[in-house]
Amino acid sequence: MLDSAGRKEMYLETNGVTLRTIVEGEGPLVILLHGFPRCWYLWRHQIDPLVKAGFRVAVPDQRGYGASSRPSRIEDYNILELTADVVGLADALGEDKFYLVGHDWGCIVAWYTAYQYPHRLHCVMGLSVPLLPIGPRAVNPPGADDRFWYIRYFQNPGVAETEFEADIDRTMRFFNGVGGGGGAKSRDDQMFNGPAPEKLNPAISEQDHAYYVASFTESGFRGPLSWYRNMSRVPTLTPWLDGAKVQVPAWFLAGKDDPVLQFSAGSYDMQDRFFADLRGKQLIDNAGHWVQEEQAEPVNAAIVKFLQDIRSERGLAED
Repeated sequence: MLDSAGRKEMYLETNGVTLRTIVEGEGPLVILLHGFPRCWYLWRHQIDPLVKAGFRVAVPDQRGYGASSRPSRIEDYNILELTADVVGLADALGEDKFYLVGHDWGCIVAWYTAYQYPHRLHCVMGLSVPLLPIGPRAVNPPGADDRFWYIRYFQNPGVAETEFEADIDRTMRFFNGVGGGGGAKSRDDQMFNGPAPEKLNPAISEQDHAYYVASFTESGFRGPLSWYRNMSRVPTLTPWLDGAKVQVPAWFLAGKDDPVLQFSAGSYDMQDRFFADLRGKQLIDNAGHWVQEEQAEPVNAAIVKFLQDIRSERGLAED
C-alpha cells in the first residue's frame, strides 16, 4: 500500500501499539525517528539515499502521531514505552540488530534505546538534541520562572492542545514559517501570538506544509504533547542509567543555528562524557532545527558515511 506521498507503508504491531511505517529498500535495517511537531515525512529526503546505499529503511509515525496508535493515557508515552516501540519495530520486521537515527524527540528516544538495548544496535546517530540527562530541570529550567518556557507550557493537559488544534494550519505555519507575530513573552502567554508567518521556511513547500497539517489533523496534539508530560519521570523510570554511557558507536549532528544547542550552554561539548564510543560530531552550516530538510545533501552524506563505515568495520555487508 502506498502513502499519499507515494511511499510504501506498512502497519506494524509493536509493544501493544500499531505504527504506520514507511518501509523501503533491501538490506540491513535502518530506523529513522522523527520528533515534534513532525511525522515520518520529516525524513523524506533521506530515504532514497539510504536505499541506494544498500539499506532497508523503516520510518514510523511514532506513537501518538499520524495514523499510528494514539493511547489515551499520558503515562503511556513514557521513555520505556517509546524505546520498546523501536525495538519491537525491528522485531516486526524480522531483524535482530539495526541502525538507528533520530531527530529532536526521536533523537532522545534513539539515545535511550542505545542506553537500554545496546545488544540490538549496530550504532546510533542523533540529530539536534545533545545527549544530556533528562528530568525535572528540562521542564522547569533554572532562571526561567518568570518567562515562557514551552516544555512547561505543554505540561497541563488540554491547554496547548486547545491552542494548537483551534487552527492547525495556523499552528503549523508558526512551526514551519519565518517571521510572523512572534512567540510568547511571559510565563502565562499562549505559545503563539499575532498573525502567523506569511512565508514558510524555504525548505518547506506548501505541499510539505499541507502534509504536516493533514498528519496533525488526523492525530491531534494530545499524544505528541504527552511525550513532554513524561520528561520529569525519566530519572525515576531509568535509575540504572545514572552515570551510564552509551556503549555503541555514536555520531552527533546538528544545524549550526539550531536553537536547541542554546538551551543548555555548552551542551554540544558537554555530551561527550556520556558516550563510550563517540565517533564524531558535526555542525551543518546554514541550517537550524530542521537540518535534514534545510540541508538534505550534507546530512544525507553524513548519515550514509557513518552507517556504511560501521557496516564495513563490522563486516556487515551481508547482514
